Amino acid sequence: MLDPHDLRTNLDRVQQSLATRGYVLEIEQILALEAQRKQLQMQTQEAQQRCNEQERRVGQARAQGHDVSAQLIACAHDRVQVETLETELKNIQEELLALNLTLPNMPHATVPVGRSETENVIIRRWGEPKQFSFTPKDHVDLGCALDAMDFSSAAKLSGARFVVLSGWLARLQRALIQFMLDTHHQRHGYEELYVPYIVRAESLYGTGQLPKFAEEQFALRGDADLYLIPTAEVSVTNLARDRIFTCEELPKKYVCHTPCFRSEAGSYGKDTRGMIRQHQFEKVELVQFTKPQDSYERLERLTCDAEYILQALELPYRVVSLCTGDLGFAAAKTYDIEVWLPSQAMYREISSCSNYESFQARRIQARWRNPITKKLELIHTLNGSGLAVGRTLVALLENYQDAEGNIKIPEVLQKYVGCHRMDPV
Repeated sequence: MLDPHDLRTNLDRVQQSLATRGYVLEIEQILALEAQRKQLQMQTQEAQQRCNEQERRVGQARAQGHDVSAQLIACAHDRVQVETLETELKNIQEELLALNLTLPNMPHATVPVGRSETENVIIRRWGEPKQFSFTPKDHVDLGCALDAMDFSSAAKLSGARFVVLSGWLARLQRALIQFMLDTHHQRHGYEELYVPYIVRAESLYGTGQLPKFAEEQFALRGDADLYLIPTAEVSVTNLARDRIFTCEELPKKYVCHTPCFRSEAGSYGKDTRGMIRQHQFEKVELVQFTKPQDSYERLERLTCDAEYILQALELPYRVVSLCTGDLGFAAAKTYDIEVWLPSQAMYREISSCSNYESFQARRIQARWRNPITKKLELIHTLNGSGLAVGRTLVALLENYQDAEGNIKIPEVLQKYVGCHRMDPV
């Protein structure tokens, strides 16, 4: 959520910043609501003062033994007027809040300006795509030939965009999860968490999935307003809700594995084959809570932490700085890590590492006490996939295949899987 003070005093700057994202800010609507708020706030304060003064006089008159019947009637009338104005003011404030909740974050000054993903900027590359002496198969053909990837059975259970993994491939996915968790905890110093997969609506509001992206969430039936998480970011970030951190507690670094559930609304026809875009998938998430002055240095480190997994697996990738038009709703700056997929002869996103600045923290009131000013200030929140497990599995299958359909197991995973190669059935 944007700073309401900016919407009151720097509206032109907000409009110009959001315009770089392709977002048209309705200034007239905000100005009209703000004018009503100011007027109602002034009227409410004046009415409260009159009411308080009238009640003070009634108290004095009663203490002196005077009849205050008429004054009490006037006081009751004044109190009703105050309550009416307070209700009107509250309604306007809620309307302004509801509007603010639909506004995306303002891009950081270092974000390249552009309209779409075609204008994203490549920051660096690692590794060289392997040159095959044969036409590489995609992960679906490889997995099915190995009798370990079953989309038909998954469709019978749940419909399209689900998969059943079996045998060694299921173990390989579990190995990837364990390897990622071990690496981020032991090497990079993240604290491991286990969190609920079901959250209240207020948690999705806190991280920005609601109200903007309600159609993309899996809501649960029942009396309670509950949802399946689209990412561990939701549960982990909301652990900072209404919390005040000391200077010494920051930064907080968390790693968490969860399944993720997404309806993929608006993505019909995209990546319908295989495991690239599914309704249920596994992800290892990195989340950090930091002091504002440290957050961009932390973003660089977090991105490198995610990159290390691909380096250890010897998978070629590149890091891309998203342009303003391709930024996620809540992000001020994002690096996408894209892994090479031989079957598509292109790089595909496997992680997004973002700094949200105070956008999420303002929604959940996550603060720290600045030892210099002694005041409470909003923290900055960051997160990134470290990594998306399913897409990492896809990249492994495709990059480690040979002409016979055998899949070599990367050295760092062999101790988890218990073998160094898997042959087709």
